[in-house]
Amino acid sequence: MESTGLCLRSPSHTSLLCSARLFTQNPNRFQISWCFAKKSGASAKKMAATTPAATTTSFGFKNLLETVLVDVQKAENRPLNVPLIAPFTIASSRLDKVENVAIRVELSNGSVGWGEAPILPFVTAEDQPTAMAKAAEACQFLRRTPALTLGSMLGEIAGILPGHEFASVRAGVEMALIDAVANSIRVPLWRLFGGASNTIATDITIPIVCPTEAAKLASKYRKEGFKTLKLKVGKNLNADIEVLQAIRVAHPESVFILDANEGYNPKKAVEVLEKLHEMGVTPVLFEQPVHRDDWEGLGYVSNIARDRYGVSVAADESCRSLDDVYRIVEGNLANVINIKLSKVGVMGALNIIEVAKAAGLNLMIGGMVETRLAMGFAGHLAAGLGCFKFIDLDTPLLLSEDPVLEGYEVSGATYKFTNARGQGGFLHWDNIAW
Repeated sequence: MESTGLCLRSPSHTSLLCSARLFTQNPNRFQISWCFAKKSGASAKKMAATTPAATTTSFGFKNLLETVLVDVQKAENRPLNVPLIAPFTIASSRLDKVENVAIRVELSNGSVGWGEAPILPFVTAEDQPTAMAKAAEACQFLRRTPALTLGSMLGEIAGILPGHEFASVRAGVEMALIDAVANSIRVPLWRLFGGASNTIATDITIPIVCPTEAAKLASKYRKEGFKTLKLKVGKNLNADIEVLQAIRVAHPESVFILDANEGYNPKKAVEVLEKLHEMGVTPVLFEQPVHRDDWEGLGYVSNIARDRYGVSVAADESCRSLDDVYRIVEGNLANVINIKLSKVGVMGALNIIEVAKAAGLNLMIGGMVETRLAMGFAGHLAAGLGCFKFIDLDTPLLLSEDPVLEGYEVSGATYKFTNARGQGGFLHWDNIAW
């Protein structure tokens, strides 16, 4: 058997992970039990009726948490600055260029993993200097720590980079570690996360722009084969309606997602739906219509949208932790949960996905403004799990440069993952500017 360079610990109750070759050929061979996070009080009682204590699924990844010892030889981070094609404006902020953080981890056997911490002002808690400092702290820990199981290593990282405050950096470090392990055992991430598919189809985002520019973008995306347009709204209701009208003319057969990024109050959010209804337009999704802390308003809009117009409402900024998911479930505040790795980390996302699914909520996967490094990881996860109704992984298409080599193939709205191991993309590390 060819060595993977990782130590595979075999629990006494099973004979898992006999070889990397067996794992690659039959990912469903590795059955695990995913235990939901413990919840006390009313939340536990509410979820008990809908959520089993554990479910059996085919995440080969879960077995690796306890069976693989990870020995990190090198770990470092650098700024990842990339220009945008045009400024990216949403209701809560404007981004003129991408200023993210790239993370590189190398194991003692030479296998390399890549991660990215995206920075979006007013949405992610970190700015780039903070993210650089915290990523350096995590990398220093990885370099000096003796070999640990993957699960223990990720647990230690969660302690160094806790909660929402450092979620984006935590996600980047988690990506790099998991990618390194997947590279070491020669398994593509989509297969590691369940193997449902190796392709996804994304929507495409039109930021807040004038009607003429919106129509021009809609026409361009129509020619490129995009069926679903995600329209940023929330700054000015009348201007939003004018943009929608212009887009409808340019791309009449498109499906609409509205994303207010907390920009409306409940009354304005309902008014938007009323005006669209008068135009004969029904969006498939209304994302984060009100402020993240306006729980009553979120529930109000969600109920009217669903009952009166047949429109689903997604919680994005309002869902930054597992506790937020329980609150949304208990209050029937939204129909869809938007999963973003940079909001909750990779491990946090997997927890939230399972709880949301068990509660009957639909799932969306999105991003901040990442390069193909982080989008590749998120895309692999979405393809492998196969449980997302809405896929919004388009931000690399908004960049004027692509610093990532290899990785997934892009054909219009379709991403295809053809790499043999890991997430497939990488950077020329020495060319990343400091």
